[in-house]
Amino acid sequence: MTPLEAGFGTDPWWIVVIKVVLVFVLLLLWTIFNVWFERRVLGKMQNRKGPIMNGPFGLGQAMGDGVKLLFKEDFRPARTDALVYNLAPVLTAVAAFSSWAVIPFGGTVRMFGVETRLQISDLPIATLLILAIAGVGFYGIVLAGWASNGTYSLLGSMRATAQVISYEIAMGLSLVAVFMYAGSMSTSEIVAAQRLPMQLFGWQLPFQGWYFVLLAPSFVIYVISMFGETNRLPFDLAECESELVSGHITDYSGFRYAMYFLAEYINMATVSAVATTLFLGGYDAPWPLNNIEVLNSGWISVLWFLVKVQLLIFFFSWVRAALPRFRYDQFMNLGWKVLIPVNLVWILLLGLVRGAAINQWFGSPVFIGTMVVVVLLLLGAVWFTGREEPEEEFLADEAEPDEFDAFAGGYPVPPMPGQTRMQEVVASTTTEQMGADA
Repeated sequence: MTPLEAGFGTDPWWIVVIKVVLVFVLLLLWTIFNVWFERRVLGKMQNRKGPIMNGPFGLGQAMGDGVKLLFKEDFRPARTDALVYNLAPVLTAVAAFSSWAVIPFGGTVRMFGVETRLQISDLPIATLLILAIAGVGFYGIVLAGWASNGTYSLLGSMRATAQVISYEIAMGLSLVAVFMYAGSMSTSEIVAAQRLPMQLFGWQLPFQGWYFVLLAPSFVIYVISMFGETNRLPFDLAECESELVSGHITDYSGFRYAMYFLAEYINMATVSAVATTLFLGGYDAPWPLNNIEVLNSGWISVLWFLVKVQLLIFFFSWVRAALPRFRYDQFMNLGWKVLIPVNLVWILLLGLVRGAAINQWFGSPVFIGTMVVVVLLLLGAVWFTGREEPEEEFLADEAEPDEFDAFAGGYPVPPMPGQTRMQEVVASTTTEQMGADA
């Protein structure tokens, strides 16, 4: 069934406008809630209260921060490219909203007497459109660093460029397995494909075939890539406060800074919504509630979608509270040496299994023997790759250390544990050399 046959493109224009406005308002209110939600979660995990003033449960705090940014002085530093400097945050904000045009919120409902689907539009390549829009959003980060004419901003944008190349590839490869199973790139059709009963080794189970179970390696890689895609801890290398002040947004303030802040939280919801759509059954209720028509249709389906996305956003906050920031070399090694190779091997094996299931090769001893050989070769490659050659140790003849003299440098300094006279002389010489160089 094509998107046109499913009812997309046949709505009156005013219904489409209503959908667009509803999505826009929902994302704005959801962002305010998620700012408050993350602060409360981090507070609980760090044994503090979080926001508790300014409204019930501190809900007014996030709204107050947004209003403050809107009315804060908004200036542009000297020697910046005015056009690109102003265009960069707009690109990021527009891309953050645009991805939601093809994400399904719910099933079919009646809206002002018109039967319509809770999705603005759909395309045969809707999932690829989301990835393309995400790539455009990174232009806002890259251009911000280049236009700001500052060292920290430029370094942040350079990191973002390498980051998007690395983790967009890993994220895109993790979706290939979904396309192979669903037989489509349309978001609505992928949700429909996950309603079929799960089949495992030829057995049909009563559960829904959600792809986070059937395609677990792809789901794990996608979840890891989500953090690199959204510049969130432990992968917030583009705006690393301890090294780059605020990275690409160091020279931004006021409303233009607010657009970056808004885009970051909308992007969190976007990648979570894509994960929900492609791996968690979309807006469908979990088993066994999916068998109850009242709990799995109409406007109730929106509730299931929002709950699943919010659980993934909670996972973002959980990881932020639990894990420290990666080093940049660790970050790049994970993308290029782990996620991408594992993804390629997984797609190869999945293609063999799918082809064997279609052509009924599982009963052939030649196929079984070939699969055993392939698995053994892969295990051997992993084993020999992970082994490290023992380093040769050269032990020099150690002279007897002299006793430590606390007054050797002119000041009584107590020795460090295990410190000898020779180490003190070396440390004193190094310190004097550094002073002379300064």
